[in-house]
Amino acid sequence: MTLNQYIIGLYTGERFSPTGALRTMLRATAAALSLAVPISAHAAEEPWQTEPTAAEEDAGSPIIVTASRRREEAVQDVPIAISVIDAATLDRRGDFTLGQIQQQVPALQVFSFNPRNTNINIRGLGSNVALTNDGLENGVGFYIDNVYYGRVGLSQFDLVDLEQIEVLRGPQGTLFGKNTTSGVINISTRKPSFEPDASGEVSIGNYGYRQVRGSVSGPIVTDRLAVRLSGAYTKRDGLLFNTTTGEEAQDYENASLRGQLLVKPTDDLSVRLIGDYASQKQNYALNVFANYVGTYDNGATIPNNFAARLARFNRSLPAIDPFARRGESDSHYQSNMDGYGVSGQVDWDLGGAALTSITAYRWWDWNPANDGDSTALPVVTKAQQANRQRQFSQEIRLASKDDGPIDYVIGGYYFWQIIRGYGASRYGSAAAAWNLPAVDPVVGNAALDGFEANSTSTPQTRSLALFGQADWSISDALTLTAGLRYTHEKKEGAFRQYWVAGNDLSGLTPAQQATANAIRAQFNPVQTFATAFSDDSLSGLVTLRWQPTRDAIIYGTYSRGNKSGGLNLTALPAGIAPEVAPERVDAYEVGFKSQLFDRALTFNGALYWIDTANYQTAITEQVANTVTYRQYIANIPKVRSRGFELDAVYAPSQHFSLNASLAYADTSYRDYRNAPQAVERLNISAVQDLTGQQLPGVPRFTYTLGADVSTPVPALGSTGEIYGHADWSHRSSFNTSASNSRLAIVDGYGLLNGRIGLRFDDGRYDLSIWGKNLLDENYFQTLSAGNTGLVTGLIGDPRTYGITLRAKL
Repeated sequence: MTLNQYIIGLYTGERFSPTGALRTMLRATAAALSLAVPISAHAAEEPWQTEPTAAEEDAGSPIIVTASRRREEAVQDVPIAISVIDAATLDRRGDFTLGQIQQQVPALQVFSFNPRNTNINIRGLGSNVALTNDGLENGVGFYIDNVYYGRVGLSQFDLVDLEQIEVLRGPQGTLFGKNTTSGVINISTRKPSFEPDASGEVSIGNYGYRQVRGSVSGPIVTDRLAVRLSGAYTKRDGLLFNTTTGEEAQDYENASLRGQLLVKPTDDLSVRLIGDYASQKQNYALNVFANYVGTYDNGATIPNNFAARLARFNRSLPAIDPFARRGESDSHYQSNMDGYGVSGQVDWDLGGAALTSITAYRWWDWNPANDGDSTALPVVTKAQQANRQRQFSQEIRLASKDDGPIDYVIGGYYFWQIIRGYGASRYGSAAAAWNLPAVDPVVGNAALDGFEANSTSTPQTRSLALFGQADWSISDALTLTAGLRYTHEKKEGAFRQYWVAGNDLSGLTPAQQATANAIRAQFNPVQTFATAFSDDSLSGLVTLRWQPTRDAIIYGTYSRGNKSGGLNLTALPAGIAPEVAPERVDAYEVGFKSQLFDRALTFNGALYWIDTANYQTAITEQVANTVTYRQYIANIPKVRSRGFELDAVYAPSQHFSLNASLAYADTSYRDYRNAPQAVERLNISAVQDLTGQQLPGVPRFTYTLGADVSTPVPALGSTGEIYGHADWSHRSSFNTSASNSRLAIVDGYGLLNGRIGLRFDDGRYDLSIWGKNLLDENYFQTLSAGNTGLVTGLIGDPRTYGITLRAKL
């Protein structure tokens, strides 16, 4: 048996090849190894001791990552499935938000109803597609400059002055501080420079798009002190039109500022201080009418459906034409937020080891407003959940420096967070007739017209962890990695909902008063409760890495991830507990990384199987035969994600490169027999069995294709050139409802982006024209099916284009 046959046989058991597609990935592994692994006695003894060729030396420096094992390593040497997006790639695409960056990483999915209600998934796991609950934490950790960001809304600002982005796929619970059961997004910004450095760019485009970005860095007085100041301002007009007010909606304005100070009192000690502030304002979100059905799936008429409600106000059903980009709303809506923070990182070279300390404090202020009914009628005039989030974190790490048989990282981590939530729901003059046609209008209007309920919630987390990880070089070619993390968390919080406004009911009869109060309690019950718990968990990993040649590695990993329980701080229905059980993840992965043809081709792949118990999810469900929705957190007993990922880069010269990536995710409920019922079957039962069905928000297939080409232009000088970039990303269909409603299936779509430009004076000046969604693809980001039969949607951006001028010292 050859080595290739042995490897294939080792990993093609039923547990690790659930589909024929996965076996195909393994055959691709063998093909790569047949080129990269010479099967000979000499290769087995000295697998990578060869001199680099001239072509290899021209290939440039390897990509260096730090997130994988908390030290600098070439990404091709790291036994982790990781995607790296460098600053040059971001510039070519013009990406500056996380939602745009997902198009470059097929395993990454970002769905956003608004910044607070954003769902980030890696390999289909992380968070279910539902409205955010402040007591539920995401399973994808988001870090900027080694600082964990506790709320997903903090990730939705413009990203400024980036060095690179690393997306680590799969549980990363040993070396990362919080909630990385699905993966990590680690972002590094440019450090202050001791050489003068300045850059800037200006962009203008259609829809009133304008953006200014700039950065300046250099020493101050001495070569022991350097500063960097960077900022960005982006503004864009609305992409939708509100027919009720005659105003544009879904506009965008973001301002970001970041300052850094780097102090190096000695060659062995450095201190990096960072302060940042960002503000974002949007007239968002305006839903568009995407579909309407007036009957359940069995043909029965939906009682009090959307058309019937409109008829009571002498209004007809509007035309269903979502990509006319028109909606209607009579209430104010906005998605405004501010984020700011300070951090300090100390790095001290102790000789045989390096000590790192990272201290950070962050703020996030979220100020929304919503029209809760998506119509021009005064039904729900206010529906919002404001937040004031505060967090503090402290991490200390000690890492070995000398190359020896054992390399290690040990450390401790502390995290504190509180999220003060302020909810408000208010109803207008049309609320009673819209929702309660069978109720006496006198009683209904008295109960709801002007009625407002407010709420407060205070989830608080304290987390303390100790961790360690070691790499044992068993031989030159074989390395064993093992890591363990102990985490103790204490969570506590309180919820209160109370009535603050409403009509005086004293003029009604006692029976009418009782009915009116019952109506108010149905919509917003008065509740007060508090809860607290502690949780202890162990997470860790074991990885075996084999390097048969200098340009190929094969690895296998088992990892255990844990996410502590959640706090159900909302108006809870009967039978729902205020605490949510911890989530546990067991993940298995095999993969390979290889470089072929004198390193002109980089070809990597991974095959994974992830079992999750007590998967935490936010649920929004319609109570059968009522007008009431309930939102809370629950555990899904068993969820499984399995699939494969392939990526390749072919760069035979500095003037031409191709890249491609493919991800397949079979992410399904393995035990979910009491799921909320889909809207189209609510007349049958209140619950359904979703066992075996795909999780929402997870396309089975995603892929990307890209190309970069450049050619010298003598007329622009000896270093002048013209360049071009194009990329295509495609996602297959997926569902965006927690109930897997057929009305919320988003059709698959592909997006084409491109850029053509001129660079001259050794890249000092760069002028380009660009376009996103060049084919003007009409696609939905999310679809939401309501109990009235109306389906509303958030639609993707249309074709945008513009021009950018860049300059640097």
